[in-house]
Amino acid sequence: MTEFEQNQVDNENVSMEAAMESVQEVKVGDIVRGEVLALEDKQVIIGIEGAGVEGVVPAKELSTLPVEDISEEVKVGDVLDLVVISSIGKDKENGSYLLSKRRLDAKKVWEDIEKDYEAGKIIEAPVTSSVKGGLVVDVGVRGFVPASMIDDHFVDDFSEYVNKTLAFKIIEIEPSENRLILSHKAVVEAEKNEKKKEVLAGLHEGDVITGKVARLTDFGAFIDLGGIDGLVHVSEISHSHVGKPSDVLTVGQEVDVQVLSVDPDKERISLSIKANLPGPWSGIEEKAAAGTVLEGTVKRLTSFGAFVEIFPGVEGLVHISQISHKHIATPHEVLHEGDKVEVKVLEVHPDDHRVALSIKALEEKPEEEKVEVADTSYEMPEESTGFTMGDILGDALSDNSDEDSNE
Repeated sequence: MTEFEQNQVDNENVSMEAAMESVQEVKVGDIVRGEVLALEDKQVIIGIEGAGVEGVVPAKELSTLPVEDISEEVKVGDVLDLVVISSIGKDKENGSYLLSKRRLDAKKVWEDIEKDYEAGKIIEAPVTSSVKGGLVVDVGVRGFVPASMIDDHFVDDFSEYVNKTLAFKIIEIEPSENRLILSHKAVVEAEKNEKKKEVLAGLHEGDVITGKVARLTDFGAFIDLGGIDGLVHVSEISHSHVGKPSDVLTVGQEVDVQVLSVDPDKERISLSIKANLPGPWSGIEEKAAAGTVLEGTVKRLTSFGAFVEIFPGVEGLVHISQISHKHIATPHEVLHEGDKVEVKVLEVHPDDHRVALSIKALEEKPEEEKVEVADTSYEMPEESTGFTMGDILGDALSDNSDEDSNE
């Protein structure tokens, strides 16, 4: 062998040794880079860089999401970061390895989620499905929202949340168990509390705002002011009497309300609807001018007369002397609460909220009373009765004496 030939052999040996030394050893758990060499039905063939060996990525290990068509995920020539799951085909030349892109992606996702959890960050993710106990969410890994954490109110139908992207607070995380618990309720409550503070800070006594009837109770109506509810007590709904709020209001109805008071510490807001409505006595001098005949309802009876409601919230007094042409000892003799009566307005005093009414002014005076009134100017002769006053009293005294003697 010539010296030249010997040098060539030596160079080839050096090149082979260098190549052998450059080939990295592949172990389970290693993160490697590989080029997509071929796409098969349910797997991808990978050439592992620097190892001189091939690996296989099953379709289920391509993505954290279900893969129906691997050609939509990768193409020949793509270079991927992969993790070595296991070694296969040890008896074959160069060996072969089972690789995963999904697990490497999931590891990165879990790291990011842990950072968000520690920072208290709110994350957004789509709801992929509903199960018996709550919602399944895709955050790059599977997240779960228990039924009690879906919203700030009871949820009967979970399906309405499916395919929606919602904001979530991370409640619990355990990557080793693939456990991720999320809450949408916590986000909703935090947003409402922030909105409450804004609304409370902007409300002042006397403000007039528009709200919606949120709830009705026997004692009043709760009005949604856009982040916080205020209460309209039943006595503040109308100038006229309201038995139940549901008699005059409906849930969802828009109403103008005036702020009566605000207590930021207790988050209480007192409101009034009637404060924005014309008072019942407004324009009463036109509606109930002297001489006007109106129909009213007897609301209260007293020893001196009857109070009759002639307009909602407006009561006038029919003095006992104006109830009947006949003499009555009390109004109860001829009137009852709830009676419908016609009255004539005698006087109206808007500033004092007083209206004087009369019932008898609309009734014809009885004939016999006219005669009695005419006869009061003279005394009827005693002989016309047939008996003298002494006779009447004497007989009465005699009767009493006989009774005493018999005793």
